[in-house]
Amino acid sequence: MISYALLITISIGFFITLFTIPIWIKRAKQVGLIGKDMNKFENKTAVEAGGISVLLGFTLAILFYVAVNTFYFNRYDNVIQIFSLLCSILIVGFIGFADDILGWKIGLTRNVRLLFLIFAAIPLMVINAGISTISIPFFGIVEFGLFYPLILIPLGIVGTTATFNFLAGFNSLEAGQGIIFLSALSIVSYFTGNAWLSVILLCMVAALIAFLIFNMYPAKVFPGDILTYPIGALIAISAILGNFEKIALFFFIPYIIEVGFKLRGKLKKESFGKPLKDGTLELKYNKLYGLTHISIYFLKKIGVKPTEKSVVYAIWTFQILVILVGFIIFRNGIFLI
Repeated sequence: MISYALLITISIGFFITLFTIPIWIKRAKQVGLIGKDMNKFENKTAVEAGGISVLLGFTLAILFYVAVNTFYFNRYDNVIQIFSLLCSILIVGFIGFADDILGWKIGLTRNVRLLFLIFAAIPLMVINAGISTISIPFFGIVEFGLFYPLILIPLGIVGTTATFNFLAGFNSLEAGQGIIFLSALSIVSYFTGNAWLSVILLCMVAALIAFLIFNMYPAKVFPGDILTYPIGALIAISAILGNFEKIALFFFIPYIIEVGFKLRGKLKKESFGKPLKDGTLELKYNKLYGLTHISIYFLKKIGVKPTEKSVVYAIWTFQILVILVGFIIFRNGIFLI
């Protein structure tokens, strides 16, 4: 019965997203909530903020999971953590949606966005989530005490939420990265004794898979910040609740690299390529300002046409390689059971 309940829970995230995206596409077109597809030579457009369907599917799946545990199995384990997680995700989703409605060229100012994202950390701060004792290389076991919930939790959530959005702008890139990253964290959660957290992550993965059907090249809908913010926040929140911060940080290496390149461009350079008539992409700038630019440069060097799809596949491959290396490095800390 438990396996059937889990399967239904995860399926809800998939099917709610799958059935509501077409409705969102239709309604968003009617109100003009559309944006230009920047990596196309032709003047292509797609619906904005499609992540709202993913957020809906994820939320209903989580609520179903809690209901089954409460009413059928009479279990209340981790309910506080689950609702704190969901509260944080909905807060960042609201912030992302506000950013989407205002438009990516205008949006919320950087300072306002960061301030609002701090509020998303409050649900985890008030329940004193995670363990404040962390093993740090060269320092050993360090007890952070109140510094952990009051400083490190907000930094982690704000940092991953804001920077996951840096590596974006290509059809299916953000959703695919979310699927890869959260699937890996789901495996880590299960083998570190946090099966409930693994289910939560798989609910988001299922919703993202449904979204990817409409977001694959050529995209009918864009994710928007309402999707990228919750994915970034979920990465940090799961690492905190599952107490595998170091592993998640290692998996996050591509985004750390992306931040470095974005800082090189003073956070003003865009990740897009320069589309050509034959469907390939050229570098938009004389220098490299992100992993998408590196992918274009690398693909040209090895004789592969740098199309939008090939650039995305290259980044996905890099992310998977980082994760595999992470599993090897941290295998003793992951496979505990």
